[in-house]
Amino acid sequence: MGNGSPYPEAVSVIPNASARLSPVKSPIADEELMLRYAAGDAAAFEQLYARHRGGLFRYITRQCGDRGAAEELYQDVWSGVIEARKRYRVEARFATWLYTLAHNRLIDWYRKSSRVVWVDFGGDEDEPEIDIAAQRHWQPEVRTESRQLAQAMLELLAALPPQQREAFLLYEEGGLSVEEIAAATGAGIETAKSRLRYAIAKLRLGLQDLT
Repeated sequence: MGNGSPYPEAVSVIPNASARLSPVKSPIADEELMLRYAAGDAAAFEQLYARHRGGLFRYITRQCGDRGAAEELYQDVWSGVIEARKRYRVEARFATWLYTLAHNRLIDWYRKSSRVVWVDFGGDEDEPEIDIAAQRHWQPEVRTESRQLAQAMLELLAALPPQQREAFLLYEEGGLSVEEIAAATGAGIETAKSRLRYAIAKLRLGLQDLT
């Protein structure tokens, strides 16, 4: 799957806004790359892997909290992509499909390892009022340039309830919309929105307390 370590490290989960600027030349869409891979173009898979390897690994690692298990799960998900290539149909964004695979694999792992399986008790009644559409670059004036602050951010993430942490990671690492988060996790749209709002509010408050 390309050169270098297949398990990329990344300290910061707050991306630099400049990293999300559109390139001058539009890249081939993920969906088209997956279709090309299904038709036998191995280079198309390499491009998909390069695009999603970091975000997917961070999502899995921070959800299961076990480095060894995360590495196995990460490989399992990509193996699932490879195995499903002939059955792949463009019914949603590739990222939504990929993170749905990862979510389902995590749920299987929770069950087999006797971890707590998430139970949805419905939406949150008194959710904080945050404009999700305006939060893609939600970070406050704080930047995770120092190792100390980056570590604090990871600790704040780890302290979030699992479903809220997952919603945030899918949003920031996977680039999924609220609707796509709902589809990937099997939750209602309002529930997904509520989880994301709570996660953002708690992370923001935690970072502000550090400054």
